[in-house]
Amino acid sequence: MTGSQAARVAAAHASLRDRVGAPVEAGIILGTGLGGLADRLAEPTAVPYGEIAGFPVSTAPGHAGRLVTGRLFGRRVALMQGRLHLYEGWSARDIALPVYLLARLGAARLIVTNAAGALDPDLAPGAVMLIEDHLNFTGANPLTGPDEPDLGPRFPDLSRAYDPALREAALRAAEAAGVPLRRGIYAAVAGPSLETSAERRFLRAAGGSAVGMSTVIEVIAAAHAGLPVLGLSAISNAAAGGPDQAPDSIEEILANAATAGAAIAALLQRLFAGA
Repeated sequence: MTGSQAARVAAAHASLRDRVGAPVEAGIILGTGLGGLADRLAEPTAVPYGEIAGFPVSTAPGHAGRLVTGRLFGRRVALMQGRLHLYEGWSARDIALPVYLLARLGAARLIVTNAAGALDPDLAPGAVMLIEDHLNFTGANPLTGPDEPDLGPRFPDLSRAYDPALREAALRAAEAAGVPLRRGIYAAVAGPSLETSAERRFLRAAGGSAVGMSTVIEVIAAAHAGLPVLGLSAISNAAAGGPDQAPDSIEEILANAATAGAAIAALLQRLFAGA
């Protein structure tokens, strides 16, 4: 995709203005196997990515590739039902575009979800992990290239990329909803091949609790745009890389992500009630 990022955001927003209605309070990016949250929206309006001007189209399994607006647990939100990944061939700037669009639609906060493999052996498939920080091993950054001060500062601070106040609110909501919520560090790789056992042991030694192929580029863009972020990982498979490491399958990943997705929905219901 060519042209400035600001121009791309403006064109995408102009193509949506008459279709999405009132401004939204929050943006939510749904990861692999988590698209079912869109079914809970009241008064939904869905726009396929292919109908948004200049917008990339998601091709990953379990990603519907639609922007859906409506009311979720009483709050007006915009859901990205399916995200974009480096492994699909999209650039970091392409992947960041939805974040800037959500901000233009009025979102005052961003919730990112993903399916992730458990580097920490104490994280069980089907569990939910609250992302406290991340490790970017993708080799990509959406801010590489010409500075665009209209979108944000040249050197955004990432020391609190995952908003402390939102993390505390999520912990309270999880307790109220009876959802066990572990805290951890999300390690991102480019994919699409799943990691070798040696890579998984390295990522764990580097401080990672779970590993996936998304999220960090979106969070960098959110920091650039001044959007507070809450990150939640659906633990989809065991990925400790030990001698008993079993092969993974996309079917297993989707099934475990769906289990965790139900818990994430319960957490968000409580979170939005107290927002």
